[in-house]
Amino acid sequence: MSTLTQTSARGRGITKDERFVIFASSLGTIFEWYDFYLYAVLAPFFASLFFPAGNDTAALLSAFATYAAGFLVRPFGAIFFGRIGDLVGRKYTFLVTIMVMGASTFAVGLLPTFAGTNLPLIGTVAGIGWLAPVLLVALRLLQGLALGGEYGGAATYVAEHSGPDRRGYSTSWIQTTATLGLLMALIVIALSRTNMDAKTFAEWGWRVPFLISVVLLVFSVYIRLKLNETPIFQKMKEEGKGSKAPLTESFLHYPNNKYVLLALLGATAGQGVVWYTGQFYALFFLTITLKLDYLNAYYLIGLSLILGTPFFIVFGWLSDRIGRLKIILAGCLIAAVTYFWLFAALTHFVNPDLEAFAEKNPITVSADQATCNLHIFVGPWSKFSDCDRAQDFLTKSGLSFKIVSTPGINSVDMQIGSTKVTGWDNAKWTAALTAANYPKTADPKKVNWVMAELILFIMVIYVTMVYGPIAAFLVEMFPTKIRYTSMSLPYHIGNGWFGGMLPLLATAVVAATGNIYNGLWYPIVVAAMTVVIGTIFLRETKDTDIARSSAVASMAKG
Repeated sequence: MSTLTQTSARGRGITKDERFVIFASSLGTIFEWYDFYLYAVLAPFFASLFFPAGNDTAALLSAFATYAAGFLVRPFGAIFFGRIGDLVGRKYTFLVTIMVMGASTFAVGLLPTFAGTNLPLIGTVAGIGWLAPVLLVALRLLQGLALGGEYGGAATYVAEHSGPDRRGYSTSWIQTTATLGLLMALIVIALSRTNMDAKTFAEWGWRVPFLISVVLLVFSVYIRLKLNETPIFQKMKEEGKGSKAPLTESFLHYPNNKYVLLALLGATAGQGVVWYTGQFYALFFLTITLKLDYLNAYYLIGLSLILGTPFFIVFGWLSDRIGRLKIILAGCLIAAVTYFWLFAALTHFVNPDLEAFAEKNPITVSADQATCNLHIFVGPWSKFSDCDRAQDFLTKSGLSFKIVSTPGINSVDMQIGSTKVTGWDNAKWTAALTAANYPKTADPKKVNWVMAELILFIMVIYVTMVYGPIAAFLVEMFPTKIRYTSMSLPYHIGNGWFGGMLPLLATAVVAATGNIYNGLWYPIVVAAMTVVIGTIFLRETKDTDIARSSAVASMAKG
């Protein structure tokens, strides 16, 4: 395996050992992201199975809330496993994380549902009520904890084996893993769906991608057992320079704690929202808002990921030449400026009938807004008014509407074009939309596939700009003895909290405001914040000698 002297050498080509380190670390991380993102892609299918029936948007928000729980817990996984990684070593820590992730994912495929279901070979399985979402949340939390420890370990492991003049290039292979994991999830789900009818897939077929993850688990553990500890970490331990309290040194000692916060607000927060907007929110927008069938949406997103993935390597390589920070901030800025235009164009090219319907039939909802609630975390405590149900109905129809507050009114009324429907009634409101020629699904014959794919590809390019260089940037910021802990926390808060909450918050904002594009304000504001803070307070890291120093030390002196 590589030595410290080799790791510090400039100007030589990439070695066989480095290639194996990149391959083994990246492959295992791809499988881990596959496990984690299966839930996000399949949430619209099993939302109604694990939560009580009655409100589709509420059930979807519940599933997204459980999805978000996995992201919310990621920073705690970063702290827990980061500490172990700085004390014990990088290799053994991310061996543990991948086993926890794989076991949790497999268990999701075995979970009983809220009201019961029929399974092949087994027959009818009784429902377990609210215990179903509780167990689902518990497994999602375990997934989040595992992923919180995985990424920092893989990125640090690769960076500490890499030559200093190609650290951005080497770690950019790790950056491809999240997208490739999502792509793998889409492929497995698409194969499952094409081999069974829609009803079967909705009932139990969605479990198949979760269950086959056990095969990936065995393979990835086998590969990682062949890895050795990093030379930089080994030398630090031999010299007795390791940290005895990495959590304290990372988050309570100045100036490291200052730069943990700045790395979050000035780099990873914006990177996180751009990543999730360009891949997950775009997928949900296609299927839920624009009513494009799932398989065609998977094909569009999957192709954009295939076309865009090489650019993680391109921008990682470029960051070795011109720097990491400027590429990350440029991606955040361009995304913030263009998102509204891109999503409006997506509507135009994917479902022109829906766009024409909305322009021809402006919708107004009149209700006492005091009876309307913003539902984010849905549970037994949630109560839904007629106003909530009415806004849910229009939101899941992909239609924007104007909200008129009429205090004291006892009914929820809809005005669509010249037609007024008094009082909330699902059947009457559906009939009113049907009479106005509402398109229930996107017509594949009218989809401009080339332009739709181009828009999705552009958004993936934004993702590669902000994500390709981020691992090298974070690794270079912090000293070896606390690197795993220090870099993992801002990364997982930025991606797990700022990014992971995006589908949940954006969906809730759309339902509450009545505008299908208003959910975009969240990623736009966060990305703009990152550009301002990163430009003012952070400096370039690419010339840092990570074996002897850190960018924190350089910035603190400067």
